[in-house]
Amino acid sequence: MENDPFLVARMGLRHEWLAQVQEDIIDPDREIIDPHHHFWNRGGYAYELDQLWADTQSGHNITQTVFIECRSSYDETLPEMMQPVGETRYVAAIAEQARAHPDRAQIAAIISHADLRNPELDQVLDAHEAAAQGLFRGIRHAGAWDRDLAALMIPGRGYEGQYSDPAFRRGLARLGERGLTYDTWHYHPLTEDFAEMARAVPQTTLVLNHFGTPLGVGRFKGKRHEIFKAWKDQVAVLAEAPNVIAKLGGLAMPDNGWGWHERAWPPSSDEFVETQAEWYHYMIACFGPERCMFESNFPVDRISISYPVLWNGLKKIAASYDEVAQTAMFSGTAKRVYRL
Repeated sequence: MENDPFLVARMGLRHEWLAQVQEDIIDPDREIIDPHHHFWNRGGYAYELDQLWADTQSGHNITQTVFIECRSSYDETLPEMMQPVGETRYVAAIAEQARAHPDRAQIAAIISHADLRNPELDQVLDAHEAAAQGLFRGIRHAGAWDRDLAALMIPGRGYEGQYSDPAFRRGLARLGERGLTYDTWHYHPLTEDFAEMARAVPQTTLVLNHFGTPLGVGRFKGKRHEIFKAWKDQVAVLAEAPNVIAKLGGLAMPDNGWGWHERAWPPSSDEFVETQAEWYHYMIACFGPERCMFESNFPVDRISISYPVLWNGLKKIAASYDEVAQTAMFSGTAKRVYRL
C-alpha cells in the first residue's frame, strides 16, 4: 500500500523542514474539496483530525475531504474479511468529531477496503455501510504490484494479474451494481491492464489515484523522458473509457523518484510546477476537467512538500483553464463522483 505509517513515522511530521518554504496563499477563497487523504495512529505516529486540520487550516479554503483506506485501525477481533470495517468505524468517529466544528474541513466521504474476490462481498459492503454513518461511498482494493517491489520505499499489496482476475472483476462489477465507486493505485506499467479492465466493467466508476504512479526508482531510475512518453500513450488509451476518473496528485511520493524528501529544503510551488506541470496538463487534456480532481495524498506526500505549497502549485497549474474547468478540478468532480 502506498500509505505505510511506519515509513512516515521514520520521516516524522517534518514541521521544521517544511517551514523553510513559506508562501502567500493564492486565490484563498476558492473552494477546495480534498478527495484523497488518510488517517492513522500507529507506529508512534498519528495523523488524525488535529493534524489534518493543521494542514487544511493553513490558508486554502478546504471545505470537505474524502478519506481513502490505508489499512489502519483494523478490528482484529473480527473475521479477517470483516477486519477493514474497523477502519471505517474509526474514520466515522473522527467525522462525527469534526461536525462539532462546521467552520473547518469536514470528512464528507469514506472509501473503505474489501477484498473484491470475496464471494461474501455483499456482507462486507453492508457492514461498511452500517459502520460509516452515511459516509460510505466505495472501495479501494488497489492493484499496486511490481516484479521489483524490493526497490520501492512504499511497496504495494496488489497481486500479479489482479486486474484480469475473473473473481476480482466480478467484485468490481458488483460495486457498480450497488452504486459504489472503485478507487485504485498502481504503478505505471499496469496502466494498460487497468484500461482493459475498465472496458470490461463499464457500469462501475473507476477512480485512478496518483496518475497511475509513474515510477522513478529501481529499474526506472534516470528514465523519466522514456517513461513519460510511454505513460502518455497509456493514458490516451485509458481516457477512452468513460467510466474512469483521474485523481491528479500523489507525485511527491519517494518512489516517483524526484528525490525532494532527501534534500536539505523542500520545493517551492514554482519548482513543483516547473517539474510536474506537464504530467498534469497532459492528463487534463486527455480526460477533460470534468473527469479530473486535484488531490493531496496527505500525509504521504507531506514527506516531500507542504500542504499550502502543494495547493499553491495546483492553483498555478490550473490558472490557464477557465473558471468552469477550475471549479470542476478543485471541487465539482469530487462532489459528483463521491456524491458529496
